[in-house]
Amino acid sequence: MFTASLINHSIPRLQLQDSVGKALQLISDYRVTHLAVIADEKYLGLISEEDLLDAGDEKYSIEVLEKYFIKAAVLDTVHFLQAVNNSIQHDTNVVPVVTANNDFMGVIPTRELLKSLANFAGADEIGGLIILEMNQSQFAISEISRIVESNDCHIMHMNTTVDAITGMFQVTLHLSKREIAAVVATFERYDYDVVHFFGEERFENEMNKNYDNLMRYLNL
Repeated sequence: MFTASLINHSIPRLQLQDSVGKALQLISDYRVTHLAVIADEKYLGLISEEDLLDAGDEKYSIEVLEKYFIKAAVLDTVHFLQAVNNSIQHDTNVVPVVTANNDFMGVIPTRELLKSLANFAGADEIGGLIILEMNQSQFAISEISRIVESNDCHIMHMNTTVDAITGMFQVTLHLSKREIAAVVATFERYDYDVVHFFGEERFENEMNKNYDNLMRYLNL
């Protein structure tokens, strides 16, 4: 999904000659922390509510605050994840979108980014979750996929993170069905460390796992 498709055209933009008071009123009306400033349809930057409040006089034009403009923006042709990163880096709840020629197209509110991120991660899809932890050398997408598919299941989404202290990989799998007991058992049979799993049979699975552990203990 490209950034251009997420633009909210109802959020206003400011001109350099607009007053600080007008800018503050628009920020309050539209419940944003920043507004884009343009001149001749070219993007100049974002002005923050904090800088507007520090201006001292609401009759000033925002031109006097130009040195405080945040120059951050994303191109209209990039993936929306770049807009997510831009919002996080600059701590704004709108992300300006521009063309390659710096023509201003509009802004994306972070609430739209959050919805898109949830859809991208499959939050609206019903399915089980399995979280594996492993050494980086053990991580092989092909083998993980084979184990899942051997249980008549498919990986809808996969996400990986690295523990900054231990260097261990944590792999989160969003699967196509919620009945994941067999998948969990297969991962454990292949010596994968299943640190968490979530599905309809979670409680039953944990009871069975505890029972199996007890039987192995009694057979020692």
